[in-house]
Amino acid sequence: MTDKYAMTLEQNIFLAKRNVVDYIYNSAKLEGCSVTFPETYTILEGVNVGAVTLDDIQTILNLRDAWRFVTSTAQEPFTLDYLCRINEHVSRNEAVPTNESAQALLDDLPGTATQRAISFFLRACRAQLFWDGNKRTSTLGANKILIQAGAGIFTVRDKDVLEFNRRLLAYYDTGDMSVIDAWLYDHCIDGLEL
Repeated sequence: MTDKYAMTLEQNIFLAKRNVVDYIYNSAKLEGCSVTFPETYTILEGVNVGAVTLDDIQTILNLRDAWRFVTSTAQEPFTLDYLCRINEHVSRNEAVPTNESAQALLDDLPGTATQRAISFFLRACRAQLFWDGNKRTSTLGANKILIQAGAGIFTVRDKDVLEFNRRLLAYYDTGDMSVIDAWLYDHCIDGLEL
């Protein structure tokens, strides 16, 4: 699995910041939040939206903070402690992995940055490391890997959520990444052609 994009760290951070509303909206939809893109934008601008639940607003604000953390610390090593710090932003809970073998998810990630990001995302989602926010934390962890390497952004677009969930459930059932990894590569890696 080759990297689809070859950017510098600075270019990848610029991409993440430029499209952060899209990425937050996509993550919120993946999490099941009932929010539109304009509502997400409005919330991120600091305005309450009456039609959106307080839980959904908090999810969006937590994602904003988590994205800020990842883009401002992109040069730091990707460790279990770093992943816990992402989860602290995502879930606002004390981030303590629920699985003693959590470090193993970060060890021996194969291949290119894109392959490592997808592999990490799938392993972490299936392991359910934290009490809350596992998909959001896994998505941001995958993005940390990609951004640091200048290899793009991992995001599951709203239009792809049903197919993503179908494939993810098949992966959960079998542990076979081949039911989803190529699909993620084709549909969920965003970037800039330079």
